[in-house]
Amino acid sequence: MELVFGNHAAAKGAIDAGLKFYAGYPITPSSEIAEELSVELPKVGGIFIQMEDEIGSINACIGAAYADKVSLTATSGPGFALMQEGLGLASMAELPVVIIDVMRGGPSTGLATLVGEGDLLMAIWGTHGDHPVIVVSPGNVKEFYIYTQKALVWAETHRIPVVVLADEVIGHSYQWIDEWPEPIKIPERTKERVLEIFENPDDYLPFATDEEGHIVPLPPIDSGIKWHMTGSAHDVDGFPTIMPEKVKRLIERLWNKVGDIRDELIDYEYLGDGDADILLMSFASMGMSAKQAYLELKEEGYKVALFRPRVLWPFPGDELAEIIKKNGIKKIIIPELNAGQLMLLTKAFLADKGVNVQYVGINHQYGEMISPDEIKEAVYNG
Repeated sequence: MELVFGNHAAAKGAIDAGLKFYAGYPITPSSEIAEELSVELPKVGGIFIQMEDEIGSINACIGAAYADKVSLTATSGPGFALMQEGLGLASMAELPVVIIDVMRGGPSTGLATLVGEGDLLMAIWGTHGDHPVIVVSPGNVKEFYIYTQKALVWAETHRIPVVVLADEVIGHSYQWIDEWPEPIKIPERTKERVLEIFENPDDYLPFATDEEGHIVPLPPIDSGIKWHMTGSAHDVDGFPTIMPEKVKRLIERLWNKVGDIRDELIDYEYLGDGDADILLMSFASMGMSAKQAYLELKEEGYKVALFRPRVLWPFPGDELAEIIKKNGIKKIIIPELNAGQLMLLTKAFLADKGVNVQYVGINHQYGEMISPDEIKEAVYNG
């Protein structure tokens, strides 16, 4: 049995997955991730760099991802805002970069030491242009370990930026861990993987797709395989183009990238007996409050269920609609530490699913958690 600090669990998860590069800039409440990796990463042959700011951090990660390694950085809301241009470049260049955002209250410097969950929509749609990223959200310390690893693996495997949305309570909580799960390892870049698709190294096209329509793997830096990257619209060879048919093909592929692997990504916790008429729904640390409220309400005889997405993009709208229909749910209560961003997503994705439910939002934006009692009160009040 081991008592583990949240941000340290994320750092451990990254190292156990095989991370070899981190660049970042200290910012509350994520700084302990950088502090831990500054000590532990060099022990496994990795590189840790403290950059001058968050813009430098994301660009260093892009360079490392281009060169040879899936890369990681950690920040909070103000720093994440500064990283958006770099996130757009990584999306266009299809480079594996993972950003851990340990959310705090905003806007601006906001509540530097207090919890918030206002970065959800920025994580999904923050950059300009139509392109998806993957967004995961751990709900406790152990999940912070697991989903940091999943983020790194998905980033490298699918050549896509991944955002890990934690928050101050997750990052600064302690949890007893009886046993760590088997690590999920980042796949190695090998010349052999590339040559399974391109028999001649000179024929390598960095933005081509394999027979299943997935982006081809990146070669190791010492493979002798040459390739080109640009942040502009490009053809399969990586060189800029403004030819409409080529740009259309590129943007459509980027837009469909996450949807094409949706079944692999969708992940949520659902608790309920199949006869609930009220659904509690939340994410990140608020999932803990919602789960406690669910357990106490069940004990009191209320017909309730709990839905907690661990992957927020792609959004599990189809799965949520099926649960609502199967149970005959009449009301969704959504506690969240923002003005209603999860509520907005939920309404948008259920709008054409043939469900008729009442929505109740519980919202804090001043650095205090929503207690299980406050969630229960929304149930009592009908």
